[in-house]
Amino acid sequence: MRRPVRVLTAVLAMALLAALTSSCSSDDDVTLRVLASPELADLEPLLDELEEDTGIELEMRYDATAGLAGQPPASGDSPYDLAWLASDRSFLLGLQERQASGDRVARPESTPIMRSPVVVGLTPDIAEELRARVPGGRLTWADIADAAADGTVRFGMADPRRSDTGRAALVGVATAAAGTGSALREQDVSCDRLRGFRSGQTLTGASSRDLIDAYVDHQDEANALIAHESELLSLNATGKPAEPLEIVHPEDGMVLSDFPLLLLDPGKRSAYREVTDWLLDADAQRKLMERTHRRPVNQDVRPEPRLRAAVGNALSFPDRLSIVERLVADYGDPLGKTADQVVFLLDFSTSMRGERMAQLRAAFAGLSGADETSTGKFARFHRGERITVVRFGGRVLEERTVTVRGDADLRTLDEIVTGGAFDDATAVWSALDRGYRVAAAAVREEPGQPVAVVLMTDGESNAGIAYEEFLRRHRALGTEAAEVPTFPVHFGEADATALRRAATATGGRMVDANRSSLSDAFKEIRGCH
Repeated sequence: MRRPVRVLTAVLAMALLAALTSSCSSDDDVTLRVLASPELADLEPLLDELEEDTGIELEMRYDATAGLAGQPPASGDSPYDLAWLASDRSFLLGLQERQASGDRVARPESTPIMRSPVVVGLTPDIAEELRARVPGGRLTWADIADAAADGTVRFGMADPRRSDTGRAALVGVATAAAGTGSALREQDVSCDRLRGFRSGQTLTGASSRDLIDAYVDHQDEANALIAHESELLSLNATGKPAEPLEIVHPEDGMVLSDFPLLLLDPGKRSAYREVTDWLLDADAQRKLMERTHRRPVNQDVRPEPRLRAAVGNALSFPDRLSIVERLVADYGDPLGKTADQVVFLLDFSTSMRGERMAQLRAAFAGLSGADETSTGKFARFHRGERITVVRFGGRVLEERTVTVRGDADLRTLDEIVTGGAFDDATAVWSALDRGYRVAAAAVREEPGQPVAVVLMTDGESNAGIAYEEFLRRHRALGTEAAEVPTFPVHFGEADATALRRAATATGGRMVDANRSSLSDAFKEIRGCH
């Protein structure tokens, strides 16, 4: 009777073993669905090794947008297990806003896998030309913006509305333009200071991968690319550029992307951690570096020589999504027109003679490219911009409009401001009325074009129409005038209360040059349209 019991026991043991084996086999064969940034497609060969070593397949879909905008999980429940992005900063800011509004959504576990700074690649001839302009040859974002504004640099950059890489590049340039040395604040993006920079953009793409493909096919259209260091090194390695791009690490800082892997489905945490452990292992980090030119996050892996350039000042990302959204909205379509128009109303009454006129002329020279400071390079007049100068005293003394296409046009502007006679009276409101007629005509000619009026005076109005009459005429001009703000510059003995009132009535704001200088005042309001 014991023998059948032993047989039965053996049969049950074998069945249990088979069941356990089957269960283990099922657990070993795991597929994780991953929403990934398009630039990560270069990881495919390494993912085959990951599957071979761990039994975990990453089913990649390379169409993640900037901040996962309109995509799950930002838009709701996610069909994906993981997300692998160039940067998760915009996504996490959006998550932070949802949490602040009462949405009970958890922050996903996130693991940085590799790093790469957003840099500039220049053709050798342009790199040489720009370095020759700068003492020591150490280029900054301000130098790139300056060269874009004067037409020297024609660059490609991924669309910040759609690409995390393009967004990181835009944040880096804007942070440098703000000149604070810290993360962008609301007041830093209250005016668009990147129009001169944007005037040099000639190529774009929905992702940096698309951008590089466009550059390979249209190298005659651009002499610079703004992208991750890794992408530019990979491009050079293909031999497709006519000449390898010279990689510039801007001295005023760079945004560093860390390519995080995010866990969207907490139920897959065990497999997620097995994947991250494998990716962070020294051997995998070395292969990632060799195959993709991204910097390792594992400190035990020594970067190869071309990846040892110091990142220096790693620029911080803004801490509020509204700041990023304002920045991206102001930048708009990367290939859209940048043909802004600014109407300068300049007081040429006799009180402006001497030192005050010298300040005005110096301020205009700075806007024409003479200002070598970082803020000056971002604020300068740029290609395609239309500048109307109205010199006034007790009446309009001269009116000229110049479209900036090169140095000859900048010299014309300089001649307008440095020449001409003075007048004994000051008709502030008559001049502002004339400025609005010019501005309204510009809006009618090209609806949607950014137009602004800058009013600079050093005294009270003592001639021409009254302020109330100006307001009546302004209202009569209709919607075209209503779209145009005035930025009065308070200087000398000008009536600050009256100027502030005019700014409020037209949607602008007053800037006080008595607290700094005319040059600083003009730079402060550049891009405030």
